[in-house]
Amino acid sequence: MGKITGFMDYQRIEEGYKPIPERLKNYKEFVIGLDDAQANKQAARCMDCGTPFCNNGCPVNNIIPDFNDMVFRADWKNAIDTLHSTNNFPEFTGRICPAPCEAACVLNVNNDAVGIKSIEHAIIDRAWSEGWVKPQLPRHKTGKKVAVVGSGPAGMAAAQQLARAGHDVTLFEKNDRIGGLLRYGIPDFKMEKIHIDRRVEQMQAEGVSFRTGVMIGSLPKGSKVINWAKETISPEQLQKDFDAVILTGGAEQSRDLPVPGRDLDGVHFAMEFLPQQNKVNAGDKVKGQIRADGKHVIVIGGGDTGSDCVGTSNRHGAASVTQFELMPQPPEEENRPLTWPYWPIKLRTSSSHEEGCEREFAISTKELMGEKGKVTGLKTVRVEWKDGKMVEVPGSEQTLKADLVLLAMGFVSPVASILEGFGVEKDSRGNAKASTDFTGGYATNVPKVFAAGDIRRGQSLVVWAIREGRQAARAVDEFLMGYSDLPR
Repeated sequence: MGKITGFMDYQRIEEGYKPIPERLKNYKEFVIGLDDAQANKQAARCMDCGTPFCNNGCPVNNIIPDFNDMVFRADWKNAIDTLHSTNNFPEFTGRICPAPCEAACVLNVNNDAVGIKSIEHAIIDRAWSEGWVKPQLPRHKTGKKVAVVGSGPAGMAAAQQLARAGHDVTLFEKNDRIGGLLRYGIPDFKMEKIHIDRRVEQMQAEGVSFRTGVMIGSLPKGSKVINWAKETISPEQLQKDFDAVILTGGAEQSRDLPVPGRDLDGVHFAMEFLPQQNKVNAGDKVKGQIRADGKHVIVIGGGDTGSDCVGTSNRHGAASVTQFELMPQPPEEENRPLTWPYWPIKLRTSSSHEEGCEREFAISTKELMGEKGKVTGLKTVRVEWKDGKMVEVPGSEQTLKADLVLLAMGFVSPVASILEGFGVEKDSRGNAKASTDFTGGYATNVPKVFAAGDIRRGQSLVVWAIREGRQAARAVDEFLMGYSDLPR
């Protein structure tokens, strides 16, 4: 424990932001991380609890009190070693994780939680600047070949762990660059893609082979799932060529809005809109890019993806941006004694909201209106919950102007045709059916085919994807070798 009275002596220090007018001019990251003195005080607030709930609040079980103490003592090298022992990519989670560990922080019962995420961010940025992040080569090669399908955080974590165990790993990605939704779903202003590229270089040095533009199986005709593949490989061929296959694709089927006018021009899924801007940022030319310049934009969906649409629309120069949420507005402060150590429901205002956005709660879209085939507005109604059911509020109908409508209502399941191509059984939600039990964990009903990440658990967090990728890697290693030294 760095400082016994630290939690009483110091207040929580938030990371800073560059001014809104400055950051709206580009797609660069704008978070100002903690300096050494701030990190020292932030880490000093950790109480080294007898039962550190933050460890369990974190899906990858980061050893948080230990690296907090190391940062307090300026032992940055051991801090990154401790962090890397549970998390392959802390530069991802240190930027875009919602930090359930902080919700579980014991100090959060009646005070402000320790800024665990900001400390993690500081540790990994220091590690990269000092050159401490190096390839970890296997002690020996096993001669076993593993295919990982999908290069998001679950696939990257699984591939890296298996390569370090000595297996020959090939990571397949249907799009033109590695990263999955980290690459084409997360805006650059939240996480620049250099962070992915550096990890790809590290993993290549560790022996991972990357094959981009390769579709395993097929997508349904007319699918809106992003796919820039130039080559197709059948599931049967993959199973023939490799000793094990891990499916780590995302839950890419976006939830649709079945209302009149859905087929109007100017109504798009968020995952049609966001990837295009990321490709432009990467230097690509996108013909017919969906743009928000000068338009009245309505984003339907109150989550993180919707917030990303807000931030991107503002950078385009939208005339106005409004975000809809079907649920009622949550309280500004949670009832901590009631919710701790679990993730609380409370009003969360993102940096994109602060850049300019009207937020509407308890509102439902009845119809999308248009002229000459183009969207011009929508009809809405207020809703409320009675006896556990959502009902419309009489007389609350209204019409709002809209030149661009972005659907960001979450994701319902992975692409069904991919699972069907392998013959993988699905659960009631359309996800790959695979248990996480210690024996046979992450194995599907198909011999030597495993599933991890959103394709198995449904839409979730990057940190959960990393956890599942790591655990699936251990399960595959044990399947191939009869035992595994990889951490679970």
